[in-house]
Amino acid sequence: MTLAPLSLPVGISSRYVETATGLTMHVLEAGARDRPLLLLLHGFPELAFSWRKVMPALAEAGFWVVAPDQRGYGRTTGYDADYDGDLSAFALPSLVRDLLALVRAIGRDRVHCVIGHDFGSSVAAWSTQIRPDVFHRAVLMSAPFSGPPDLEIPVDDIHFELAAMPRPRKHYKQYYSTRAAAGDMQSAPQGLHAFLRAYFHHKSADWPGNCPYPLASATAEELAKLPTYYVMDIDANMPTTVSSAMPSVAEIADCHWLPDSALSVYSAEFSRTGFQGGLQWYRCGTDPRFRRDLSVYAGQPIKVPVCFIAGSSDWGYRQTPGAFERMEAGACADYRGSFLIKGAGHWVQQEQPEATVNQILWFLN
Repeated sequence: MTLAPLSLPVGISSRYVETATGLTMHVLEAGARDRPLLLLLHGFPELAFSWRKVMPALAEAGFWVVAPDQRGYGRTTGYDADYDGDLSAFALPSLVRDLLALVRAIGRDRVHCVIGHDFGSSVAAWSTQIRPDVFHRAVLMSAPFSGPPDLEIPVDDIHFELAAMPRPRKHYKQYYSTRAAAGDMQSAPQGLHAFLRAYFHHKSADWPGNCPYPLASATAEELAKLPTYYVMDIDANMPTTVSSAMPSVAEIADCHWLPDSALSVYSAEFSRTGFQGGLQWYRCGTDPRFRRDLSVYAGQPIKVPVCFIAGSSDWGYRQTPGAFERMEAGACADYRGSFLIKGAGHWVQQEQPEATVNQILWFLN
C-alpha cells in the first residue's frame, strides 16, 4: 500500500529502514547524519509524528535526530499484533532489541541520548539499563523510572480492591489489556477522530481537572483520586470515559498545540492500523511473566546520566504513588534533575515544545 506523505515541518524527512529484527521501521529524521545521534521514542497513542515540533530545533543545535514509529505503531511493519499472537515480541527487552537493530541499520554503534515520552520513557529507561554501552544518556518524559521489579513479585490485589469500592472502578492498564479495548477505541461511537480529540484534550493542560499532587499510597482509595482516564468506572470503556471531556468547537479551534490538521494524522494512522499493536505493550506490563524477566536487574540503578521532564499539569508522573520519588532517590545513579514545565499536561513536547527543547539542551550541554 502506498501511503500519502506526511505533512512535516521544514527540515524533517521520512524514510524506511530495514532492520535485523524483521521490522521495516518508518523513521522521521532531521539534522546532519555525521552529528551525535538523538533517538526519540513516542508513547501511546502517538507516533514518531509526535516529535515534529522539537526535531528541527534539536537538529539546529547540532544533533542528528531520529524518531521511529515503534513496533505496533504507524507506518512501521513486520510485526504481528494479533491478540492471540506472540506477546513476548512486545516485551521491553524486545523493544530495546528493536532499537539496537535500528541503530545498527542506520550505521551507528552508539546513541548520544535516548529521549522517551510516556511508554517511550520506559523503553528509553530500559535501553540504558540493558545496554549502557550503546545508550549513553537518557531524558525520561512523563513516566518516571522507579527501578526494576524486585525478585519477589508481590501479589497484585489492587484490581479487586478497586472493583469492590462503593463506586466500582478499574485501572486503565487493566482495561487496555482486555480483548475489547482495541475495538472499543477504533469503533468509538463518537468516531475515531472525535475520540482522539477528547483523549488528547482530557490529558492536556487545557482540561482544568489536571492538577496533580502526590498520592499517599497505592491503595484503592488513593488511586481512585486519579482522573477517570487512569482509574475508570468499572463498566466504562475509554471512548465513553473521555467523552465527558470533549472540548467545544471554540476550544478545538483555539487548540494551537494540536490543530485539527495534526490530529487528522493520528486518526488516519490509527484508523488504518488499529490500536492493538500499542496495547500489546500494556499487556506485557500487566503480565507477571514479563515482570519476572525484568527482575534479573533487581537492585541495579541506571548508571548513565538521566533527567526527567513533565508538564506541571501532567498526572502521568504522579499516577504511580512513590515512583517519582524513587526515581529521584536512587533508581538512577547519575540523576541530573526533574523539570516540570508550566502550561503543559501529558503531551509536553507538543504543548510546550520550546520549553521542552530548552530543558533537553540544558541536559545535553
